[in-house]
Amino acid sequence: MTRTGVIGLGDMGLGMARNLVDAGFDAYGFDLREERRCLFAESGGMAVGSVAELGRSVDIVFLMVLNGAQVLDILNGSDGLLGSMAPGSTVVVSATIKPREVEEAAALCENAGLRLLDSPVSGGQSGAAAGTLSMMVAGPPGLLEEHRDVFAAVGGNVMNVGDRPGQGQTVKAVLQAVIGTTFAGIFEALVLGEQAGVDGRVVRKVLEASHVGSPLLSNTVELVQGRRFVGTGSNAVTMHKDLTITMDLALESGVTMFTTGAALQLMQATLHSFPGEDNWAAVKVLERLAGVEDE
Repeated sequence: MTRTGVIGLGDMGLGMARNLVDAGFDAYGFDLREERRCLFAESGGMAVGSVAELGRSVDIVFLMVLNGAQVLDILNGSDGLLGSMAPGSTVVVSATIKPREVEEAAALCENAGLRLLDSPVSGGQSGAAAGTLSMMVAGPPGLLEEHRDVFAAVGGNVMNVGDRPGQGQTVKAVLQAVIGTTFAGIFEALVLGEQAGVDGRVVRKVLEASHVGSPLLSNTVELVQGRRFVGTGSNAVTMHKDLTITMDLALESGVTMFTTGAALQLMQATLHSFPGEDNWAAVKVLERLAGVEDE
C-alpha cells in the first residue's frame, strides 16, 4: 500500500488527509499548529512532528500550503523533504502558487532524485471534505497514472493538463480569473437588487433559473444573504493571492484583463475593510459605497 502524506492541515489539507485515511491508505500529516495535528490524529491519521519525519515516512506527499515561499521552504529547509524523502518519491504541489515557483520546485526535486506533480485544486473546503476536488495535474508522462488511486481518494475530477510543472498552475490562474470575476458580478448584482428594492428571494430565484445558474452562484448567494462572512473556508486572503497570480501571469503574457483587475481591487478593499473575513465580505464593501450602513 502506498504511504501518503499531507503537509498543511488547514481547511483544504485536513479534508484531503482525512479522505486518504478513509480510502485505506497509510496517511501521515503535518501542520505547524498542534490543534490541526490533533484533529487529524482523531480522524485516524498519523500526525507527525516535523516535515522531515513525514518525508521519511511516505512515498507521495501533497503540499497544501498558502504560497510558493512555503512550498520552497518545505522542500529546501533545514528539515525539508529534499533531504528526507527516498529517491523516486513523489511531491504533489496542490497549493496555488506562481508557475515559475513550481518550476523552481520541480528543478529542486529533480536534483534530489524526487519527482514532482503540479496539481492545484478547485472546489473549496466542501470539495476537500467530500473528496470531490477538481485537480489540474501537470508533470512527467505516466506519473499521474502511477498514483491514480491516490488522486482518486481526494479528487472527483482529476485532469491531466500538461506534461511539465507550471502548466497546472497556469490553468488554475485562468480558472481563477473566471471565478473571481464571477464572484464580483454576483456581489454587484445582489447589492443592486437590494438597493433597487427587489426582494432578495426573487433575485435568487431568477438568477438560479437563468443561464448563469450554477452551484457557485447558489452557494455565493446563500452565504451573502445569510450574512455568513467568516468560517466558510473561503478566506478573502486566498482569493486575493490567487487573483494576484493571475494578474502577474497576464502581465508576463501581455494580456489586458480589465475585469479581473477590478475583481482583484475589490478583494484588496475587502482585506483592508474586513480583515480576516471570507470572500463574501466583499459585498459589504459595495454596500458601503452604496450608502448602506454597517451592521
